[in-house]
Order: sequence, then C-alpha cells, then structure tokens
Amino acid sequence: MLRLITDFDGPIIDVSERYYRVYQFCLEKIRYPEQSVRQLSKGEFWQMKRCRVPERQIGLNSGLDANQAQEFAQLRRKTVHTDSYFQYDTLTPGAVEALLKVQQAGIDLAVMTMRRVRELDYAVKKYNLDSFFPKNRCYCLTNDYVKTSDIEDKPLLMERALGELPHAEDTWMVGDTEADIAAAKKYNIKVIAVECGIRHRSQLEIYEPDLIVQDLSAAVKLILESPLN
Repeated sequence: MLRLITDFDGPIIDVSERYYRVYQFCLEKIRYPEQSVRQLSKGEFWQMKRCRVPERQIGLNSGLDANQAQEFAQLRRKTVHTDSYFQYDTLTPGAVEALLKVQQAGIDLAVMTMRRVRELDYAVKKYNLDSFFPKNRCYCLTNDYVKTSDIEDKPLLMERALGELPHAEDTWMVGDTEADIAAAKKYNIKVIAVECGIRHRSQLEIYEPDLIVQDLSAAVKLILESPLN
C-alpha cells in the first residue's frame, strides 16, 4: 500500500488572507490614536511571513515603536488562531483536484496538521473534505493541547500516526514548513515541500526536503509517476 500524509494549511488551505486580516487588526489596535503607520500591502506582508521575518520586525516595518512592536507580536500570536478569523481561509487552487487524483489512484490518504480538532473540523466541514479525511485519517492537536513549537509538536503527531495507521510499503509526506520536513525526516519518510504555503523556497531548502515543488498538484503528479509505484 502507498500512503500520502499531507499537511493541511498550505497544501490544501491558503491562510494568507487570515494572516493579513489579523495583521491589519493588530496594527490598528496597537497604534496610538494620532500615530501615522504604514500598513503593508498583502503582498509585502506575505513575503515577509514567507521569509520568516519576525513578527516584531513586521511591526517595526509598519511604523510601530519598539514597545508597540512587542505588543503587536504578542497580540498577533493570541489572535491568529481565534475562531472568528478562520472564515478568511480559502482553498489552495488545485488542491481538491489533487486529492481526487490521490483517492482515484487508491493511495491511502491522511492529514497531519497543527490545527486543533475544532479548527480542522470547521474547515473540513466548510469545504466538504470529509470524503478525503475520515476521522481515522486525521491527525491534529486536541482542543486543550499546550503547544511548544511546531517543529517539536509535529513529530509527535507523526509518531502517533505511524503507530496507529495500517502498515504501508511506501509513505510520502507533503508540507510547507520546516515542521513537516522535520517530522518526516525523523521517521525516514520521503518528504516533498510545497512553495504555495507559508515558507519561501529559500527557507525550505535549509531543511533539505527530498524535493521542492510548486503545490500539492505537482507533488501528487510526481508521486504517481514515481518508478516505485
């Protein structure tokens, strides 16, 4: 059996609008009443996120002072995963078609994400993804899980998945961050990084995935054409 484990945000869901709306909210909330700030365009903001510019620096680049930038970073962390902002997420172009190809090819499909149960359930229901990801193929954080860092927490999800899922002769992981790469590498799973998510190619290269492609569609095409299949 061939298995594909895919991250959710990035390969399947585009989070850029949610992150940008939170940025706008935090900037407006933190600036002084008469203070002139420079709101970054969505393109500027997302490029900084993809290049891992620290939140504090994004605040400084937007015209906040040092203390405000610190407050901005803290508020952003508290706000970005709150329920009211998930409505701004959208499907990544081509993702559903790619999932259909995986399903039609008889590949076992699982999702592994740093979303909490309620956050994943919301999106799966909203975008009618239930047929791709039944409960026994969903690996995410419990609603009360205390996060440390993605690069530490995601390998724990991978450990759980490998302990619970049926044996597969060949497994691939697709993701858009260093956490996905770390989780796969720890368990000697082939990993394809996609450029359509929250990391720029230059950032992904640092962690040496097996391959870097544009999106989930390109990753699925590559897996289906692999000589091992």
